[in-house]
Amino acid sequence: MRRSSALVDVLLVLALFTETPWIVGESSPCKEINSEVFRPHSVSITEFGAIGDGINLNTKAFQNAIFYLNSFTDKGGAQLFVPAGKWLTGSFTLISHLTLKLDKDAIILGSKNSDDWPVVDPLPSYGRGRELPGGRHRSLIYGHNLTDVVITGENGTIDGQGSVWWNWFHNKTLSYTRPHLVELMNTTGLVISNLTFLNSPFWTIHPVYCSQVIVQNVTIRAPLDSPNTDGIDPDSSNDVCIEDCYISTGDDLISIKSGWDEYGISYNRPSANITIRRLIGETQSSSGIAIGSEMSGGVSDIYAENLHFFNSRRGIRIKTSPGRGGYVRNVYISNVKMHRVEIAITFTGKYGEHPDESFDSKALPLIERITIKNVIGEKIKIAGLLEGIEGDEFLNICLVNVTLNTTSKSPWNCSYIQGYSASVFPETCESLRESIFPKHQTECHHLSTNHLESKGNRNRGAWFLSW
Repeated sequence: MRRSSALVDVLLVLALFTETPWIVGESSPCKEINSEVFRPHSVSITEFGAIGDGINLNTKAFQNAIFYLNSFTDKGGAQLFVPAGKWLTGSFTLISHLTLKLDKDAIILGSKNSDDWPVVDPLPSYGRGRELPGGRHRSLIYGHNLTDVVITGENGTIDGQGSVWWNWFHNKTLSYTRPHLVELMNTTGLVISNLTFLNSPFWTIHPVYCSQVIVQNVTIRAPLDSPNTDGIDPDSSNDVCIEDCYISTGDDLISIKSGWDEYGISYNRPSANITIRRLIGETQSSSGIAIGSEMSGGVSDIYAENLHFFNSRRGIRIKTSPGRGGYVRNVYISNVKMHRVEIAITFTGKYGEHPDESFDSKALPLIERITIKNVIGEKIKIAGLLEGIEGDEFLNICLVNVTLNTTSKSPWNCSYIQGYSASVFPETCESLRESIFPKHQTECHHLSTNHLESKGNRNRGAWFLSW
């Protein structure tokens, strides 16, 4: 019965998406990246001895196929095709100008033997593994210092078989931080599309130090109680487009990051110009869309619209802490539907979790110019829990056209927050009650009188009636 109800929710919101225009600046990365790439050379994984029975290990076959295709990188690139079958493998590394393409009935299975996931150095912007000091296991599909990489299919599947890793995590028997399912580092021109990702050991899709990234038409699933199985985590990356995705996992559906405390501050690689649109999903433990908590290199120019979160702990969240430094600014989130969400909007200023004792507690984050507009919610417990940092207020927080059907007698709880609002129900906390109009729209990111009147108000009736 619950599954049927969720399907109805998805169908309703898809209908909504076809009617609501996407309103962002002309610099949106979704308008600049071509997800179709022609490759003049193609081979099948079976040509390299792979056996698709789900039992035989095919790591060598993937490695040998990619080694062979490396000779075509300067000849227009190449495609590695994975036909129908269950292809068990350990971690393998991609090359530039490569398309990894899966048949609709192809399933790439991650090995359950940790030895098949090599240990690599920690990310320089983290200084150590995210879970444990020292190195980390390499992702199932990995690449670094690449250009022009496509991972796609006809809704084929990549299954990390992460339950063994989750058990090791719960039993505290891990020696190194768990691997991601897909991680590309220092890569320019990355496309991930038309695939299903299942049961990641840790974060599912992790582009880090990347630019010109598109993640499109993907489904990501893991059990709702699986630990830290984030959906898509752009990390110290710019010009990123995430669109038309369904995500149901045990942690944040999307979390934008940029390094951890003193290591992220030193590495100084921000995440910027990220567009997220037409996202649907649920997470019982975490957030639909999050920024942080690792944001020490800075996060800016984030545009997210047409989002639907249901059966979730939180809808929208910004999380940071003294010691993070960095900044989160120029964030615009609009046209959000929530159903059965415990806390609609959360700002957490004291998230904690530091890589070591060397962090500088005086390195305070700058959080400013956050606009959240056109939000409607049913069966919401708390509208907003907005907690800044004493001596480091979060500034120019703007709420516009927010209507939440809440059950709590205290729907808003705010501290160390400064900002403005317009058309918010239930009435927001005192520190946000000053009206945006007519004096403060320029202090709110991506709002102007013309923008709101010509586009926001024009669509408001259709948006609310579509609930």
